[in-house]
Amino acid sequence: MKIRELCCVSSREHEGSSCPSRSSTSSIHEYPWEIFTLKELLHATNHFHNNNKIGEGGFGAVYWGRTTAGGEIAVKRLKTMTSKAEMEFAVEVEVLGRVRHKNLLGLRGYYAGGNERLIVYDYMPNRSLAGNLHGRIGQEAPLNWRQRVRIALGSAAGIAYLHHEANPHIIHRDIKASNVLLDATFRPRVADFGFAKLIPDGVSHLTTRVKGTLGYLAPEYAMWGKVSESCDVYSFGILLLELVAGRRPIEKLPGGVKRDIVQWAMPFAERGRWEEIADPKLGGKVDAVQLRNVVIVALKCTDGCPENRPAMREVVGMLRAGLGARRKKEMAAVAEGEEEEEEEEEAMGVKEEKKKKVREEEEEEEEDPMMLSTADEHSAHYCIRENRSMIMR
Repeated sequence: MKIRELCCVSSREHEGSSCPSRSSTSSIHEYPWEIFTLKELLHATNHFHNNNKIGEGGFGAVYWGRTTAGGEIAVKRLKTMTSKAEMEFAVEVEVLGRVRHKNLLGLRGYYAGGNERLIVYDYMPNRSLAGNLHGRIGQEAPLNWRQRVRIALGSAAGIAYLHHEANPHIIHRDIKASNVLLDATFRPRVADFGFAKLIPDGVSHLTTRVKGTLGYLAPEYAMWGKVSESCDVYSFGILLLELVAGRRPIEKLPGGVKRDIVQWAMPFAERGRWEEIADPKLGGKVDAVQLRNVVIVALKCTDGCPENRPAMREVVGMLRAGLGARRKKEMAAVAEGEEEEEEEEEAMGVKEEKKKKVREEEEEEEEDPMMLSTADEHSAHYCIRENRSMIMR
């Protein structure tokens, strides 16, 4: 059953708001998601049978299912109906309802009734990036270098959309490998918006309770709850290193000491020993120039001073530039979508606008923004880790 409006899920999310009347002609919009019945989702998931479970977290579990029409779906089922769970459900449905990007996992539908809160997505057959890096599948069939480059650029494009194109802008607050899902062609989809924050125009940051995952948190956010788009940039930098190195964000050393992936990678980067950062599972089949450039972008993103980190749209530009001229044509196709998407856009009358945007980005790339700045740009606040400027040779 197609719906015209997303009914308010929780009045606690926005005090004083109310569901717009379905008969109202002033706010009617067509949305591509559905309100499922509980019966439909019970049937699709075999009554949430344990054999259908494909993931689990603090929020609850995710189940694979098949609709009566034959389509594969993933259903997130909240574990308990607490006020916190209700809030996260409302936030995720609201955010998912606002975003439309090929590198973001969109809303397929939902169910809200009684003590059940269910969110329905498209099923991603290649599961999460975390599983492909650290799980059994990552050992048996590791991602190749080309796939990793595509995942890096696609994930960056999805986050950049949240920061710069969504209205209002959105801070994800939980960028990590398990929240990057991979479709049948290994195209990345950034997922899980339960911790997301909507940022009104003119607001540079918020102070809030810390949410997210240890190892990915920006230092100023972890220590003081100061959240901004720059926190997502930091998390993405950690994700980039994890993607390139195949290592977890934090490792425990002998004696119980913990070391994060930036501390591990920095000595190799300072000495120009880039090949030692690459995942051993790649067997040396890595483009050395691209490896170097991607690591430099990751280190810029994880600068201890948030003011020194690039914006996500700059990160996308740096990654594209760093892939090299010989791969620019191929990666432009990855970033801008496949031919069928271009045909859709042409029908919508936006193809020329996209071409203009690509030309502008390519002009920016000619300036080679991949080199780290040697300027001393220390911030007066929130610089937790010493900012070490480097000239990469």
